Amino acid sequence: MKKILSIIFASLLLSASAYAECIKGECINGQGAFTLANGYSYVGEFKDGKVHGQGTLKYPNGAEYVGEYKNGKRHGLGTFNMANGDIYVGEFMDGKRHGQGTYTRANGDTHVGKYENDKKNGWGTNTWADGLSKYVGEFKDGLTNGWGTFNYSNGDTYVGDFKNDYRHGKGTYTYRNTTKQKIGEWEKGEFVKGQVIEGVSDAEFKRMNEFLIENKKELEIL
Repeated sequence: MKKILSIIFASLLLSASAYAECIKGECINGQGAFTLANGYSYVGEFKDGKVHGQGTLKYPNGAEYVGEYKNGKRHGLGTFNMANGDIYVGEFMDGKRHGQGTYTRANGDTHVGKYENDKKNGWGTNTWADGLSKYVGEFKDGLTNGWGTFNYSNGDTYVGDFKNDYRHGKGTYTYRNTTKQKIGEWEKGEFVKGQVIEGVSDAEFKRMNEFLIENKKELEIL
């Protein structure tokens, strides 16, 4: 028999209790299914009238969450397919991304690492869809903060300190196809103090090496 339940959904972005119609099973304690007038639907486990345990929630905007719940909130392991095409697979706590997880954007960019309160925090890896850009290092409050290595799409590489997504602190920037480097202090992405090593390009180094090979005997005589 269908029942009308008053269930609190803090994690479903509802501002107050929402009336749900139980359409199958036991929606108080056990396995069941319900729909809400605003377009939400849920199939899974219940405890004390709240979604609790394993379940699947479908949102009216097309998003879907499949995973664990605790007291009406996403909690534990789960997969969240968002309406914009982004996908998160990993750990949740109290309705937020928290713990180890993988976030894949619709454009192909990915992040693999630790989350705290819905933000990237701790060690992680950002890989961009171009297949060339990559950051491996520390994050805080969703931004690159701490030590890391950034491989840029043009082939340049920076190894050192970051602050709020900027090169900031001590670090070494190496240019593509050359031994040129900037070693020293950085502020908000700009090199402010240190040593610049000009070096030679890969092409020039190759020509020098070919010259040495071709003139090896003459040079040995000298």
